Amino acid sequence: MLIDHQITVPAPPERVWAFMMDIPAVSRCVPGLDSVARIDDQTYSGVMSVRVGPIAVKLDGRVLLAERDEAARLARMDLQAADKRVNGAVNAKMRMELAAADGGNQTDVAIHTDANVMGKLGEFGQAVIRKKADQILQEFANNLSAAVTAGTS
Repeated sequence: MLIDHQITVPAPPERVWAFMMDIPAVSRCVPGLDSVARIDDQTYSGVMSVRVGPIAVKLDGRVLLAERDEAARLARMDLQAADKRVNGAVNAKMRMELAAADGGNQTDVAIHTDANVMGKLGEFGQAVIRKKADQILQEFANNLSAAVTAGTS
């Protein structure tokens, strides 16, 4: 399933890029993410609690920062997570690209996700999963904007 999102953050691209490459800091902006631990320079583990339809899942997984191009402000992450209780899993490749907007005072963030949702979670269908992804990303965008602009006024 392909999911594309575009968000605008009210801060210059350099600041947004630096914040988003600080995985522990940016992870605090993801709703439902309970914990993040650094495994090495490119790999992190975490647990995310989320409700999809009538099912509450606790996805335990890993994120690999597979590509990081600061000059192009482009990053790619590979994610694998599963909830063994409900026999559900998510494998995703996420590509993020930042671009200056409003004369460099804002940043447009394009996020392209290619996700494979399996097991019990996959039974809900793309419409339900896409709606949940949209909700999570909207809350993430709000949290990211607040975190990046905190103390800059």
